[in-house]
Amino acid sequence: MSKHQSFPVPVDDFHGVRVADPFRWLEDPLLPETKAWVAQQNAATREALDVIPERDEIRTRLETLYQYPQYFAPVQVAGKLFFLQNDGSKNQPCLYVQDTDGQGQPRLLVDPNTMSDNATVALTQISVRLDGTKVAYATAQGGSDWQVIRVVDVESGHDDSDFIEWCKFTKPAWHPDGTGFFYTRFPERDESGVKDQSQNAMVYWHKLGTSQDEDVLTYARPDAPDFGFYPRVSDDGKYLFLHVAKGTDRENRLYVRPLDGPNEWQPLLDEADAKYTLVGNQGTTLYIHTDKDAPNGRVVAFEMDKPEVDHWREVVPETNFSLADVEFAKDSLVLVYLRDAHHVVQLFRLTDGTRHDIELPIVGSITELNCSSKNEMVYFGLTSFLYPVSVFTLDTGSQNVSVLFDASAKFNVTSYITDQVFYESKDGTKVPMFLTYRRDLVRNGDNPTLITGYGGFNISRTPAFSPAALRFVESGGIYALANLRGGSEYGESWHRAGMLENKQNVFDDFHSAAEYLVREGYTRPRRTAIIGGSNGGLLVAASMLQRPELYGAVICQVPVIDMLRYHRFTVGRYWVGEYGNAETSKEQFEFMYKYSPLHNVVQNRVYPPILITTADSDDRVVPSHPYKFTATLQAASPGVNPVLLRVETEAGHGAGKPISKIIDEQTDIYAFLAQTIGADHQPASQSSQQPPHQKTVL
Repeated sequence: MSKHQSFPVPVDDFHGVRVADPFRWLEDPLLPETKAWVAQQNAATREALDVIPERDEIRTRLETLYQYPQYFAPVQVAGKLFFLQNDGSKNQPCLYVQDTDGQGQPRLLVDPNTMSDNATVALTQISVRLDGTKVAYATAQGGSDWQVIRVVDVESGHDDSDFIEWCKFTKPAWHPDGTGFFYTRFPERDESGVKDQSQNAMVYWHKLGTSQDEDVLTYARPDAPDFGFYPRVSDDGKYLFLHVAKGTDRENRLYVRPLDGPNEWQPLLDEADAKYTLVGNQGTTLYIHTDKDAPNGRVVAFEMDKPEVDHWREVVPETNFSLADVEFAKDSLVLVYLRDAHHVVQLFRLTDGTRHDIELPIVGSITELNCSSKNEMVYFGLTSFLYPVSVFTLDTGSQNVSVLFDASAKFNVTSYITDQVFYESKDGTKVPMFLTYRRDLVRNGDNPTLITGYGGFNISRTPAFSPAALRFVESGGIYALANLRGGSEYGESWHRAGMLENKQNVFDDFHSAAEYLVREGYTRPRRTAIIGGSNGGLLVAASMLQRPELYGAVICQVPVIDMLRYHRFTVGRYWVGEYGNAETSKEQFEFMYKYSPLHNVVQNRVYPPILITTADSDDRVVPSHPYKFTATLQAASPGVNPVLLRVETEAGHGAGKPISKIIDEQTDIYAFLAQTIGADHQPASQSSQQPPHQKTVL
């Protein structure tokens, strides 16, 4: 590796502490020196990874494992089912329509694989007109968060003329008369994407068949540029609701106006002191999923003209388990709870207040839950570590669960097992962890082990199928998922225990997971690798720096690294509620500076081998985070272990990546693990699995 470029070294003053930033020039992706440096890093990484002997076998097996059908829960509209699906042969899922009775074959409506030469266009959202004749669908290019919205005619399968740009994280909300929809957009962004801050969101009305320039502004808040808006039309077609939130903060506001009346918004819940998710309405009675005075969540109801807390009626009280989701299905509420980091489902009858436990075919995770107050049928996806997502129906009248789309992958599920264990963290907190491994595994203290986690933003990590992780397990490895504080596994109190000044708890939970696996004879540090992405990339980076002796290799994906400047780039400022702001708060600077990976690399200390991955189109966690981390580690390295950077082209933060690129990346990752922790043994039997609708353990 050649020497780094010579640029003046900026030095910032943080509340009296001077902090140098020698690789700040890497923040500019358009700088010729940055482009040259990235090309050099990629070349060096290819040179290192392409010669690993196990690489070809790993790729061949991954190509087989990824050839399985991917199903998504359908939405039922006007006697039809609309759903995304990939039969295993395509890079991206496609949009299909089928009669609700299941008769006839699904008909292709939108194929994003034909929208680019390299399959980097992905479907990100669909919204069906109430008569089932039109679908507004959103696509993203190259993994970007930016979306464009088009409208496809269901009968002809052809796109209409509608074309809407500058959108992020929005789902079109159709007017019941079908003349158009409401959506959220931003002002036009700058070319580099780095300075784009996605501020000043606006809600517009789009009339079908017209230009976006003619769309009508419905709501904006120039006085609050960081607010995001999410419009929703009530099932009865009388009201337009607006969910208002600042960034990733859980606290939000809720407004309403008559759908066809004057554009005058009534604040219903305007304190932003808790989470308020609209479940639905029955006339003027609103049902709200909230964590106000209930960290694990509850459902309350109130009249639209009396939204004050004193007028609330508790419908579903708080329990000992975190209430993850609530949806209307006819006259019932479907309740999804997190019970020790996996999902359970209950049916709550609004007519008599009774609860009914719904037996799921497997212990695992609900991936999607689609239903409405207009019918009794619920469609949901269900998955676990050993089962790809299959789609089921729940008839809320009979409480029967039936399989609709049954997925299977090319391996023998009976050769593997998933256990759940509980271990103590540094402060005595009990933390759950899932372990997946071959049934013939022996606890000899020498099994290659891969630990992952997330620990942030109130996001739970529940059982999920990963072909790449399965390849690791069938080769003799242990795949471990630690349910760290900072997530939502045990409600808002669990989240708060891992955010802001409590962030170190997340790293301590992760260290304790590794120590548990060593202590219980599963593995040893030399054979233990860690992997995480985004906030999970921050997790593994900080963990490696704090306890390098505990880990044998690190996979650090699209990580947040520079905790002192992250809020300056794209949507980073939306994370201030989770991490803090080192510039404006001395107190927050002090605890952020202690763990910020960029600022805790020690000169000449031997760190484990590390593969850092990012993508040139990542407009959520900008590539300068991994760039600067790589440069800092390489500059400080005594040269004992490799520091590799892999930069994907025409890809983003991860969502919408084509299968071909996923296989390329996972081949590199698991080849790296084979080389560093010896993660490559004889696979178990690879015959096909049992149907996932048979009851099984985790």
